[in-house]
Parts: sequence; C-alpha cells; structure tokens
Amino acid sequence: MSKRMIRRRCTALPLLGALLWAGTALAASAALAALSPQDAAGGLHAALSKGIDTAVAQLGRPGGFLDDPKVAIPLPPALEKADRAMRMVGMSGEADNLKATMNHAAEDAVAQAKPVFKQALHNMTLADAKAILTGGDTAGTEYFRRTTSAQLTQRFRPIVAGATARLRLADEYNRVAGKAADFGLIDSRDANLDDYVTAKALDGLFSRMADEERAIRKNPLGEASSLIRKVFSAL
Repeated sequence: MSKRMIRRRCTALPLLGALLWAGTALAASAALAALSPQDAAGGLHAALSKGIDTAVAQLGRPGGFLDDPKVAIPLPPALEKADRAMRMVGMSGEADNLKATMNHAAEDAVAQAKPVFKQALHNMTLADAKAILTGGDTAGTEYFRRTTSAQLTQRFRPIVAGATARLRLADEYNRVAGKAADFGLIDSRDANLDDYVTAKALDGLFSRMADEERAIRKNPLGEASSLIRKVFSAL
C-alpha cells in the first residue's frame, strides 16, 4: 500500500468517527422527538421525583449521614488539630459528640427538603426540561442545586443551629474559627459551625441525588415506571 493511500485512510478515520457519532445523536434526537410532550414531561417528572424521594429518604433518617462514609460530615478543619490533642489526653468523647450532633442535625434538616424540591419541580419551564433531558448525567441535579440552594439553606440553618446550640463547644469553635478566617487561615464558610454543617448537608444531599440521576440514565430499563423507561431509553 502506498504512503498516499495510508495517509488517506488515516485522515478518513476521524471523519468516519464523527459521522458515526452524528448518526447516533440524530437517532437519539429523533427517538426523543417521537415522544409526545406529555410523555416526555411525565417521564422526566417521574424520574426527578424518584431521585428526590430516594435521596431524602436515605439521608433524612437517623444515621443517614453519620453511618454513610460517602456523605458523613467530618469535623471542621479548624477542629482537626484540637481533636487529635483531645484524644491524646482522653477527651475523645467531646469530639465524637460534636461529630454525631453535626450529622444528626444534617439528617433532621434534609428531612425537611422535599417540599422545596417539589416546588422547584412544579416551577420547571419547558426550556429547563429540554436542557435536563438532553444535558449531562447530572443535569437534573444541577437544576435543583441552582434553583433550591438558597431556600434550602434558609430552611436547614435554623435546624442545624438548634442542634449545635446544645453544645458549648460550638460557641468556642465559632470564636476560634472566626479569628482564623480573619487571617485567611480557613475558608470563611467554615468559620461558623452552623454554616459549615448546613453547607455539608446540602453537598451530601445533592451528591446523593446525582447518584440517583446517573443510575436512572445509565439503566432506564431497570426502572419500575414504564414512562421513565420510555423517556430515558430514547436519550
């Protein structure tokens, strides 16, 4: 085979790959377009509702955060050194109590999240729905993060504050961490224990929702809802 023919074949390979990808994308687009607007909206609504229900149920129960290594809230960075020092002198109970309180506060807070998510689902526009259906593996989760984070923070923080207020260590943490933040030693978001726990609770909740969304997109045929299967199999 001549060098000229080899060059032609090598040049053609990326073009062939692009054509194959375009053909696959067009087929998926056509399959999605073949769905009625009612089916597309209903399938998306059912899938997102399932993700909400599962995430809130898993994390909003006793031990939902504390017993799950993936979302368990660690002691704030400003307390890590203090934790090691307390354990060396036999004061591990204080640190363990704080960690348990933080995680149980997050569990109590997450249990109140469902109405906020359901309202965001109700307010979803046609443009939002199209972007989620044709977006990445976590496009739905990112929609909820964008539209609910501020309201969830307002709901979560008083619940977290009520739990941490029972510990005198929380006030001491806020005093010490506040000074550290003034000098740029820690993130200002971590300078207040209630803000820290609230932010971590939100991160854990959206992380679990993203896991559920990926699972539905990856294996829609495994879903119990025929409408979810119909819509996400067309993507």
